[in-house]
Amino acid sequence: MFFDSVAYAMAPPAGGAEAGGMAGILGGPLPMLVLMFAIFYFLLIRPQQKKQKQHKAMLDALKKGDKVWTNGGILGTIVDVDGDNLTIEIAQGVNVVIKRGFVADKDGKPAADEKK
Repeated sequence: MFFDSVAYAMAPPAGGAEAGGMAGILGGPLPMLVLMFAIFYFLLIRPQQKKQKQHKAMLDALKKGDKVWTNGGILGTIVDVDGDNLTIEIAQGVNVVIKRGFVADKDGKPAADEKK
């Protein structure tokens, strides 16, 4: 007697598979997941990719005489460029060799093409 009521409780809905099938999935969590991904893309992923492109372009354009900030917070002037190595002067007569990727930013006013 008890097992009969359990069997009825576990039975599919009266409408069959169509009642809770794909319509329930498409109307439920799937659109919400797509919306959340779109929000993450436009608010987080896309701006970060744009910033990375700008930083790479700045690193590629470094030349002798540019004032730069390193990731360690040191301000110096580039005195020599040797491929991926930059020699920067951090004080009069004090030169340091760093990798190009360790430059955080250029010092000074933004160029005309960088202004908004």
